[in-house]
Amino acid sequence: MALPFGKGGDVESGQNGQLYPNQMETPQLRWAFIRKVYMIVAFQLLLTVGVASAVVSIPSIPGFVRSVAGTVTFVFIMVSTVGVAIGLYFYHKKHPWNYVLLTLFTILLAVTVGFACSFRAGKSVLLAVILTATVVVALTLYTFWAVKRGADFSFLGPFLFAATLMLLMFGLIQILLPLGPFSRMVYSAIGALLCCAYIVYDTDNLIKRLSYDEYIFGALSIYIDIVQLFLFLLSLISGGK
Repeated sequence: MALPFGKGGDVESGQNGQLYPNQMETPQLRWAFIRKVYMIVAFQLLLTVGVASAVVSIPSIPGFVRSVAGTVTFVFIMVSTVGVAIGLYFYHKKHPWNYVLLTLFTILLAVTVGFACSFRAGKSVLLAVILTATVVVALTLYTFWAVKRGADFSFLGPFLFAATLMLLMFGLIQILLPLGPFSRMVYSAIGALLCCAYIVYDTDNLIKRLSYDEYIFGALSIYIDIVQLFLFLLSLISGGK
């Protein structure tokens, strides 16, 4: 993955190809690892688009989701997604189970994305896709550029953990005591900003800290950041619906 911030327009050139100052490991190995992670993320995103498009193309989906059977199905999918994610945590280094579980997780999450898109207008979905792609590319390029110049974003870890807990509590309050569309828009805006911070943090970890056999964990982290950002932006664009 070549990024236009190094000499000659390639971040891999100059300073012996180092991604950050005083890099001790071989830059070529780290670049190979980064490429592998982003290839997996690209596969996940393509699979998500395909599955979500198939779900949206079914006219009866919105009515089904609003029914009791649809609610039960949605809850089952969410529980299954969490279960597969837990499995990935324990098997993310064990081939081929890591790929099998990752594909299953992606499909389950893609179905959820399809459900969310089926309730929104096509223009809102397209705008959310464009905004998500723009933000992800911009933040990724910025992180690579900043890290190469000595920036370290590991300090974001505790703040992201605390902010995530607050966002979860906010969401729980919204479920138990609905506060209206404006409150949901605020929730979505905060969630989108949090996802942006996670993209920077996880990209920083990808560049510096993840070991070479943690490619599944790295891809999963970035993929979840992108999907969550899309869902929050979609809700925000739709007026908190």
